[in-house]
Amino acid sequence: MAGQWGKVARWTGIGNNKEDGSSRSSEDRMAEDTMVRGVEDKELMVEGADGPEAGDPQTTDAGGEGTADPSSSLKTELEQMRGERDQLLDRLARLQAEFENSRRREVKERKDARDYAVQSAVEPFLGVMDNFQLALKAEGTLEQLRAGVELILKQMEEALRGLNVQPVETVGTQFDPRIHEALGSIETTEFPDHQVLEEIRRGYKLREKLLRPALVRIASNGAQVSE
Repeated sequence: MAGQWGKVARWTGIGNNKEDGSSRSSEDRMAEDTMVRGVEDKELMVEGADGPEAGDPQTTDAGGEGTADPSSSLKTELEQMRGERDQLLDRLARLQAEFENSRRREVKERKDARDYAVQSAVEPFLGVMDNFQLALKAEGTLEQLRAGVELILKQMEEALRGLNVQPVETVGTQFDPRIHEALGSIETTEFPDHQVLEEIRRGYKLREKLLRPALVRIASNGAQVSE
């Protein structure tokens, strides 16, 4: 724009010279050229002060600071997400290790508890087995052997009581289908009907829980039934 203005100015000066019919001196032309160049320089300075065009992405705001770079913001967010991912992976690995250790500890504790229960159940019977072995090696009469077996049986019953195992009451009690199993009946008028008269196999209870019922024979009193 400044160059065109200068050309117009020069053309105007030339036309004026022709209309006046006189030629200018070299000093006047030099002064005119100097003035034109001064105006052009001022216009270039103004255009340079205006800065880059509006479409340039490197424009600055009123405070002189550059606008935020979108790629830099995305890079920062990506780094944060990667950090959170690494923390979650580390936490997951720790939880998996803790779960595996807990599972192994539970298996070991369960095995130890089972072994302790077996030990508590077997230990009282070791002495019983020792007495059986001594009875087999002993030389004596049949009565002596029988007496020894009876002592061993009492020892075994004591071991069972130590484990809270009690025999089911049978002979002399009334038949109870919850703890007795009738294997047969005996006709009689001396005992009440359904009274247990004979124990064939002993039954046992663990506290109040029935381990096995007792096999018994019961009285069958027809006189009481007819009444």
